[in-house]
Amino acid sequence: MTPQDRDLIARLCAERAGLKVDPEKAYLLENRLAPVARREGFASVHDLAAAIRDRDDDRLAWTAVDAMSPAETAFFREPETFERIVGEVLPDLAMRREGGALRLWAAACGTGQEVYSLAMALEESAPAGVTIELFASDLCERRLEKAQAGVYSQFEVQRGLSARRLVRHFEGLEDGFVLSPRVRQRVRWRRVNLMDDPARLGQFDLVLCRNLMGYLLEDARARVLANLERTLKPGGWLVLGANETAPGLPAIAERPGFHGRGAARAAA
Repeated sequence: MTPQDRDLIARLCAERAGLKVDPEKAYLLENRLAPVARREGFASVHDLAAAIRDRDDDRLAWTAVDAMSPAETAFFREPETFERIVGEVLPDLAMRREGGALRLWAAACGTGQEVYSLAMALEESAPAGVTIELFASDLCERRLEKAQAGVYSQFEVQRGLSARRLVRHFEGLEDGFVLSPRVRQRVRWRRVNLMDDPARLGQFDLVLCRNLMGYLLEDARARVLANLERTLKPGGWLVLGANETAPGLPAIAERPGFHGRGAARAAA
């Protein structure tokens, strides 16, 4: 890739998704974009960048942005987060909603491990008598397709899954494992750019969006947080990564990453 190619990709990522991409990290860009170039029939990443520059092809530009979006995820990452959601936050919400359905949204869900961790935790110990609706979204269509299929490699299931959960919720395949239909069918999927107006999504009792903010430009981070906060129902919760903050919502010091208008009551 030429410096001009790298600058083009960085600019597209910033404009379309608020992503912070350093054009000086040539190896990272080549590594992420080489599979895209091959899949799209280009001989090199340079040829891919030239086509994006020369063609008015929105789909091709988005394939590059998708490839540069953060992809790191694992099952039950920071497991105490899921324990607090299922054991503390949801019972508190259920009590205050007086029997109404609870809507949970896993934003920037990647290939699905995060939202499926929540679905498995709910399958094991959801609050009694409460209807829970699970939604998940990501910027990248290919990751959403993988998430919906629920098929994971040996390496992927070893990252965070106990042997008990693997046996309970997965079936073995020749080259991996597939999540049981009863867990997969709990989740409704949608492609969402968190930079866009979230009004069409409705409102949620809890929004889970962890370990994304560090990948965003400062202005984009503020915009995404404001959008996520607007989707919260009164008393709702926003759950970020343990080291991430939401300036517009109170946090609980002993519960890193938990922010919400219901924080004071749930902390009592």
